[in-house]
Amino acid sequence: MNGTLIFVYNADSGAWNGYMDMLHKIISPKTYPCHLCDITYGIFSIRKEWKEFIEQQSIPMRFLHKDEWENEFQSNESLPAIFIEKNGKVEVWIDEQTMKGLDLNGLKSLIEKKLKIAA
Repeated sequence: MNGTLIFVYNADSGAWNGYMDMLHKIISPKTYPCHLCDITYGIFSIRKEWKEFIEQQSIPMRFLHKDEWENEFQSNESLPAIFIEKNGKVEVWIDEQTMKGLDLNGLKSLIEKKLKIAA
């Protein structure tokens, strides 16, 4: 498949925001607003299983925070989500509603399935 997958977290970039997200995950995990962050990262670091999965993929991937996404693409799509950028166009690949229903294994399976279909 050609193109680039763009994973966009519903969290802003920067060290301070990272500390606040970490605190939010500890104090009130059920109200944490970024399901993508929640399933791919533990409290302190990326989940080993997720890191290994993304390293094994042949499609290019980018990972952006909400503020970086909005600045680069001037888009206010519901987040978190995964987008595909092909031939200068960006479109939703896995939307926020679908993302909410996935655990890490479900996300990996859906990505693999969609990549096979597109191949």
